[in-house]
Amino acid sequence: MIELTGFDKRFNPGSVNEVHALRGLDLSVAEGEFVTIIGTNGSGKSTLLNAVAGEFAPDLGRVSIAGRDVTQAQEHQRADLVARVFQNPFLGTVPGMSIAENLHLASLRGRPLRPRLGLDRARRQEFRARVQSLEMGLEDRLDNAIGSLSGGQRQALTLLMAVMNTPRVLLLDEHTAALDPKSAAQVLKLTSQFVAERGLTTLMVTHSMRQALELGNRTIMMHQGRVIEDIDQARKRRLTVEDLLDRFAELRRAEQLTDDLLEELRRAYV
Repeated sequence: MIELTGFDKRFNPGSVNEVHALRGLDLSVAEGEFVTIIGTNGSGKSTLLNAVAGEFAPDLGRVSIAGRDVTQAQEHQRADLVARVFQNPFLGTVPGMSIAENLHLASLRGRPLRPRLGLDRARRQEFRARVQSLEMGLEDRLDNAIGSLSGGQRQALTLLMAVMNTPRVLLLDEHTAALDPKSAAQVLKLTSQFVAERGLTTLMVTHSMRQALELGNRTIMMHQGRVIEDIDQARKRRLTVEDLLDRFAELRRAEQLTDDLLEELRRAYV
């Protein structure tokens, strides 16, 4: 379903602000797989999602989705394949528009531009049923501005909007990190439900080791723009949160040793 081959990306190349974000990354994700992504800050987790979404083209390498080479395709050209939910609950919606209007816009995502019926009675009934499935009591508030809702309510609606047209790929970028525990639990429950019901190929970035182990059927760990661990379902079942934290501690120790070595070289040769 998703294939990244030798994907390499530098930002601000040749400047003092150069960042080598992805380093010849190879990743294959099968159709229907739910992959959680963990890693240290700056390891390339969100950059990986951006690469799949089409926010930029690689300097080297290629990416394909559902057998289609999308290496040079821009984000809007992948809208029929990819949907995304961000960390900020206030992204991905139009605050001043109603719940029903936002859902209507989402239903048109990735479809050819042609005259269509607006929010008729049948559409509103369809949206009411979909919103009722969120179990947040919003089905009788379809005319409320979406910007007036709480973060948890809005993120649940954003998730619903992302999966309305059953995209081939769903990208989740720490989509519960900004929510209170109760809201986060409900959004995670909905996430598992939607992914399972629709068989969505899913990449989910998380800082929660517990989420990484409990959700999905595969976990990858990134470091310095590469995948350094690829953990299948069987191994996930045997791992604990402490095991993952120990791996992060090893990475931090290795980085410190590297920094110390560089400092010694500077003192010796500068």
